[in-house]
Amino acid sequence: MRSVIVIPARYASQRLPAKVLLKETGKYLVQHVYERACLARRAEAVFIATDDPRVEAAAQSFGAHVIRTSPHHSCGTERVAEVAQRVPAEIFVNLQGDEPLVEPSHLDYLIELLQRHRDCPLATLATPITSREEYLDPSVVKVVVGDQGQALYFSRSPIPYVRDGEPDFAATPTVFLRHVGLYAYRRDLLLRWANTPPHPLETTEKLEQLRALALGVRIQVGLVAHAERGVDTWDDYRRFVHRYRQLVELLSRQAA
Repeated sequence: MRSVIVIPARYASQRLPAKVLLKETGKYLVQHVYERACLARRAEAVFIATDDPRVEAAAQSFGAHVIRTSPHHSCGTERVAEVAQRVPAEIFVNLQGDEPLVEPSHLDYLIELLQRHRDCPLATLATPITSREEYLDPSVVKVVVGDQGQALYFSRSPIPYVRDGEPDFAATPTVFLRHVGLYAYRRDLLLRWANTPPHPLETTEKLEQLRALALGVRIQVGLVAHAERGVDTWDDYRRFVHRYRQLVELLSRQAA
């Protein structure tokens, strides 16, 4: 296989425990993610990677391919790295299990980035920041990108910092960027990642991609016009459920 999508799905998430198994829509949250991933055209397979038998059973109930992984991983990339040791693919897309509104075209774009940039072992996405609130919010990860489209740094702090005046988001949309937490890795990088301990930058900012930068890995960043946020809190989940029910109602009306 050339390209696969792996969905790391933990049961014991910190801010919203067992969120991947929330089912107010009639489908598990991770099921929504899996179904969106299956719409990507450039991936040959989709796997759910979990360390928990409850998540495994839920995934099997809707026909997903499941791989049981170690409970000792510190981040999703380490879980994907374990899958890379067992699945003979060239490119692995890391799609978190709390992204039910992910665009399948974005997953395809990640794979295309690695196919196009042969010198880069890792690709990710970013989208323009449009408000001061987003710029200052520590839960919004920012990325600074160089002229060749490669990441210079990621941070929860507002970067780049505007020393004089205020940031002009409309005038400089490619300067102020929100990181979209989707990744595509080459297999060799994942195997290297699995044998590398977390870096102090990673543990300080709680951003696993800083391990790659600290290792000197080039990260190609693709820009997309818009990307939905994942489900981190109850409020996020309620908004998703509301949007999903609206969509179901609209489709029902159209079919009537």
